[in-house]
Amino acid sequence: MSQPVAAAGATSAGSAPAPRATARRGTELFLLIGAAVIVTAALVLVEINQEATLTRQILYYGAAFLGLFGLAHVAVRRWAPHADPLILPLVALINGLGLVVIHRVDLGNAEEAAGSGATFTADNPKQVLWTLVSIILFCLVLGLVKDHRTLAKYAYTCGLTGLVALALPAVLPSMLAPEINGAKIWLRLGPLSIQPGEFAKILLMVFFAAYLVAKRDLFTTAGRRFLGVDFPRPRDLAPLLVAWALSIGIVVLERDLGTSLLFFGILLVMLYIATERAVWVFIGLTLFGVGCAIAYPMFGHVQQRVDGWLNPLESESAYQLQQALFGMATGGIGGTGLGGGRPAIVPFAQSDFVIASFAEELGFVGLAALLMMYLLLMMRGLRSALAVRDSFGKLLGGGLSFAIALQLFVVVGGVTGLIPLTGLTAPFMAYGGSSLLANYMLVALLLRISDAARRPQTPSTPKPKQAPIAEAHTELVERPR
Repeated sequence: MSQPVAAAGATSAGSAPAPRATARRGTELFLLIGAAVIVTAALVLVEINQEATLTRQILYYGAAFLGLFGLAHVAVRRWAPHADPLILPLVALINGLGLVVIHRVDLGNAEEAAGSGATFTADNPKQVLWTLVSIILFCLVLGLVKDHRTLAKYAYTCGLTGLVALALPAVLPSMLAPEINGAKIWLRLGPLSIQPGEFAKILLMVFFAAYLVAKRDLFTTAGRRFLGVDFPRPRDLAPLLVAWALSIGIVVLERDLGTSLLFFGILLVMLYIATERAVWVFIGLTLFGVGCAIAYPMFGHVQQRVDGWLNPLESESAYQLQQALFGMATGGIGGTGLGGGRPAIVPFAQSDFVIASFAEELGFVGLAALLMMYLLLMMRGLRSALAVRDSFGKLLGGGLSFAIALQLFVVVGGVTGLIPLTGLTAPFMAYGGSSLLANYMLVALLLRISDAARRPQTPSTPKPKQAPIAEAHTELVERPR
């Protein structure tokens, strides 16, 4: 009788009660309300500086912002209650600032159209509709994907679907897949245009993550050693290389070099996370340099972009970059103020050059604050990837987070003259439906991984203790007479 008492006493004294895990959904709601206040105040400033009066559009945009992200908050509270409380507010604020800049550019384009007598159609109402569709897709992904590990079961299906989605614009006729601005990456479905490469990016990341987890040991131990590096066996490396080469080849043939750079960088980082060997980064960068040297004489628009990058103030092909640089220089440290600049004179100021439009009116300080928000979003994603307990979640979360960071680096580097322009757009901020839809799917998967990482572990049911055979009682069996 003494043993159960002693055991109970040891349990109460040796193990402290587990700390109560807080979901912090109230913090998320508070931050979302703060984001709505900032976005509404920014819209008011734009209207006052442009028209000196307030229009009903502010009420429409403010109510739409609150309604959409209120719906997203309810979905997170319902299906991912332990997810990181900062990810959704950061996305909401970046998306809201994008709506502010697009509205600002619309006002400038409307003024120019009124002066020339041309017809004008605003982009911001369409972007609000795309945000609505994106939030609905976000809720669907969050509700349907209950456990991110189930995606690993469909890794090859995701990889094949991603490759098919990438190849569709190249194989379909121009009536369904027209060439726009030198790139053949769009599908036209009636009045809508979709860029399937944005969705293929996520599908291929699922495939890369699942494959690298399954073959991780073979990547480090089972191959041949060459120049001090252990290479995996060709049969283990072949599916990964084939998928990567096909994806890169397709986007290069479609002249979407920015997306090819994004795919290459994502695979390189996921390979580094899986193997923890920096030599893969070195090999990848070497291959990237060789690929650039081969692509330069083959593609005329690559030569134009490199020439515009090297001679931004002299090259005729660098008109967009010239206008963007002059605009950002006009903004200076503090900016011209919301509604006080002239970002609309830059071609594609609401899509490819939305970062330059933002920097012109909010200056270096505003741009630095925006980059800090993106950096914080990436860090919270990486933190969730580090905290989750399964290898597939770690690799997928790391790839999703790095995709945001790399895409932002390519965009900001292009509009500031650090690297050549690529045609990629700023995540969550630039005008365009495909990018917005795909990035909200990406955030839904990040929140799902974050929920798994922060969810308190339920203690497993203790199994009944089996008596060791050495301690089993001996029974005396009498021989039958």
